[in-house]
Amino acid sequence: MLAAFHQGDMASVLALSEALPMDSETTLLLRALALRAESRLHEALPLLIRLTQLRPHTFEYWNNLGLVAREAGDTATALAALQHAVALAPHNADVHYNLGLLHLQQNNGLAARESLLNAVQRSPDFVEARLQAAHACHICGDNAGEEAMLENAATWPPQPAEQALTLASMLATLGQRDSAIHTLEQAILPDEGTADLMRLRMTALRAALYERANQVDLAEAELSHLRLDQLPSQHTSLCCAAWLAHAALAARGHDWQRAAELYEHIIATTDDSEVRAQAAFGLAAALDKQGQPHAAWQALQHAHATQLTLASAIVPELMAQDSQPLAMADRSVTRAEHGRWKPLNPPLDAHNPVFVVGFPRSGTTLLEQMLDAHPHFCAMDERAFVHALTERMDLAGQPYPAALADLTQTDAEQLRAAYASMVHKVVPERGTRRLVDKNPLNMLCLPMIARLFPQARIILCVRHPCDVLLSCHMQSFRSPAFMVMCSSLERLARGYVRAFEYWFDQVDVLAPRVLEWRYESVVTRFEENVLRLGHFLGVDDVSPMTRFAEHARGKAYISTPSYAQVTQGIHARAVHRWLAYREMFEPVLPIVRPLIERLGYA
Repeated sequence: MLAAFHQGDMASVLALSEALPMDSETTLLLRALALRAESRLHEALPLLIRLTQLRPHTFEYWNNLGLVAREAGDTATALAALQHAVALAPHNADVHYNLGLLHLQQNNGLAARESLLNAVQRSPDFVEARLQAAHACHICGDNAGEEAMLENAATWPPQPAEQALTLASMLATLGQRDSAIHTLEQAILPDEGTADLMRLRMTALRAALYERANQVDLAEAELSHLRLDQLPSQHTSLCCAAWLAHAALAARGHDWQRAAELYEHIIATTDDSEVRAQAAFGLAAALDKQGQPHAAWQALQHAHATQLTLASAIVPELMAQDSQPLAMADRSVTRAEHGRWKPLNPPLDAHNPVFVVGFPRSGTTLLEQMLDAHPHFCAMDERAFVHALTERMDLAGQPYPAALADLTQTDAEQLRAAYASMVHKVVPERGTRRLVDKNPLNMLCLPMIARLFPQARIILCVRHPCDVLLSCHMQSFRSPAFMVMCSSLERLARGYVRAFEYWFDQVDVLAPRVLEWRYESVVTRFEENVLRLGHFLGVDDVSPMTRFAEHARGKAYISTPSYAQVTQGIHARAVHRWLAYREMFEPVLPIVRPLIERLGYA
């Protein structure tokens, strides 16, 4: 039996085992493993259970039982067995990995993330564990964890096709499109029976990657090999991926009716909540462009309801109506606390980033691309590096923001060095160009910015609050907390007001150098505002900033939902867009009216 097993001759293993009594470990194990190899999972389970009874302290037997039970769909047995294996062998990476895969199968993203990160901690070179841990982080909205798990992923060996699809999708969200394409090119295809199907799925993903990178011609070339009338209808995941890619290109060509039809096909076909939500948001946008606000609103309600089922498993603590999705808005510095800040030497002016802040969908990406188009500046796409510094302080036993008062010069230099290290990984060839750190919700990290970079220039992007709320409500955000906050217009309005209350309070306390960048003024008096921007930043020649659309079209990746809009140049189509939805806004206008007046939009 052993010889046959090592030769891969499972039929002989099974034939030989039938002549032996099932009372020895070796016989039980070999027969069980052979049955698993032959996909006779339910026959293997009793044998594996018997092994755990014979040797209850052997973690490998519990691990094997968990693996086979998971594959057989017996998730209760699998969970109990793998948890027992972890208890017996807490330092073994494989058992944590297998438990993580089970949690992923059960759509338990938080538990999967914990188990898979444990596997990687115990075996840092365990590529499969790193890939799945990154996937779990992606599901949970843990961008920093996902990026850490995928560090040097471009050097990983070729992956089986299914894993390659997952890896390529994640690399693309991190802006590594070339690595994503390379991952697909190197993918190990399965047997001929499903190889063609995998090729089509990879074609659909490549098309989506090219469209996302504003390379429409390449996307269209890929989709020419993926005709909708030739899709195998029984393969739902392929059909939906193809429909999504075709719908995105239809929207690019302003064929909104065609895009809406494709999104409706997806919603009616798939049970995948993530895909359904993506299609419902796309449908809402297409209906909005066709001047159908009520139908668009109905699609939005479906999109948010679907997203909430995903978010509730990741951030259950935010499901209560009175919860605070923007937790940083509770971490402010009082005037008395600011008065206790010890003097620190600031960095040289040339080492200060330019911080672009404001609530999401306020025009921050437009401004970022304008600055990045100038040879004196370098943007790094949207990164939460300032927020990471607040977490670093908390982990070091320096509670943020209270401990800002006690920072020594050495502490400050270490935090600045940590920030510079994170930046260098993203833009290693920045040279002497000044960094543009665009992250809208850095407006909630103003104390950290003011402490480490007190002379930095900060640009606050402002747009009519109702236009901001509508745009956020119509977007599919990756952050589970933002999914929850944007799920209802009332909750979103309260979060928006809370963010600006925090901002105004902290500006009053910290007195940073701030320029207000008003979206409506920019689109109506562009040249005047660009000159004002140049004066604020100390730049004489602002002409490169006016060519931002051409610059954006050449970017490999823009992570925000505005990736397509910023390539179109300045236009006023998004001004007062909310008025078509005034009926839906009436209940929340009392919430935002004070802020509308304070921001000058009365």
